[in-house]
Amino acid sequence: MKSIVQDKDITIPEGVTVDVKSRIVRVTGSRGALTRDFKHVSLEITKVGKNKINVKVWHGGRKHIACIRTIASHIENMIKGVTKGFEYKMRFVYAHFPINVNVINDGAEVEIRNFLGEKHVRKIKMLPGVKIEHSTNQKDEIILTGNDVDNVSQTAASIQQSTTVRNKDIRKFLDGIYLSEKGLLVKD
Repeated sequence: MKSIVQDKDITIPEGVTVDVKSRIVRVTGSRGALTRDFKHVSLEITKVGKNKINVKVWHGGRKHIACIRTIASHIENMIKGVTKGFEYKMRFVYAHFPINVNVINDGAEVEIRNFLGEKHVRKIKMLPGVKIEHSTNQKDEIILTGNDVDNVSQTAASIQQSTTVRNKDIRKFLDGIYLSEKGLLVKD
């Protein structure tokens, strides 16, 4: 059943500016700026006052109304990214052959060597705005940081998927680089 109008309000915290123009949302904060295009979804995004954004759908069905919460969550994640940032930690797991990970091109690319003793070198490019570094207080750990949660999590997924074990029993061969912790860069 279609409803006439459904909407959701998002509050903007202090120190963050949000600009909305024809469903392109630009969020600026202390850590930088993020821009995202929501033209693929037909809904209204309007700024109400200084510290509120309203996401509204007219005459929407069940699936269309579900888009309100999705777009609102995307905007909230952008606000969280420009104020606190996101941090993903990944650990190397190996039974015999130690996995060797090198950060090359000033953190623009990561190189994985000696995975299961293979000679093949895996190279993964970092998505825009993602920084990678080796952990200083934990052996066999890398830390991915950035403002855009989509780019940080997609980079972590690409690294994890590059070390999938093929043509072997995955119950026995548990080697790989796995996500161990995810959260905000600036802790409360």
